[in-house]
Amino acid sequence: MSPFCHPSAVVDDGAQIGDDTRIWHFTHVSAGSVIGERCTIGQNVFVGNRARIGSGVKVQNNVSIYDDINIEDDVFCGPSAVFTNVINPRARIERKSEYLQTRVCKGATIGANATIICGVTIGEFAFIGAGAVVTEDVPAFALVVGVPARQIGWMSAFGERLSLPLNGTDETVCPHDQSLYSLDQGVVTRHPR
Repeated sequence: MSPFCHPSAVVDDGAQIGDDTRIWHFTHVSAGSVIGERCTIGQNVFVGNRARIGSGVKVQNNVSIYDDINIEDDVFCGPSAVFTNVINPRARIERKSEYLQTRVCKGATIGANATIICGVTIGEFAFIGAGAVVTEDVPAFALVVGVPARQIGWMSAFGERLSLPLNGTDETVCPHDQSLYSLDQGVVTRHPR
């Protein structure tokens, strides 16, 4: 199925949009951007020229995805989540050559009103709580909350909290898909069954 763009959306010539992607009211997709298949891009969203969005991504209302933001497949961006691309912006000083790459890995969730400071990587299936301010890399499957964001636990690929300590060695099974999650010195690995 071809992509759908609401009549009020602006999609610049050259933007690449995958099949079955829906772009809603008052959204602006810049010419050099790439959006995968089966995405939902909510209303009042901005997608920059060098932004990359994978397939199956849900971007809720009022999110700006600026240049050098790379969002992988199946990521959820909650309403009014904020991405930055310069560490020290000033109105009178152009710093486009200083943009930092930000990567949001497959399956991650970014809660409503969270702020992602540029230059970080958010690991696979990590979960950023609503209103958190992420200033450093987030491990795969980590649950982080607060200002600045701090890890308080681990999340499954299904999106529920895992009964694992923050560090050490342990394992648990997801009751939804029976995947085994093993923790070894601060790194969680999923073993699907």
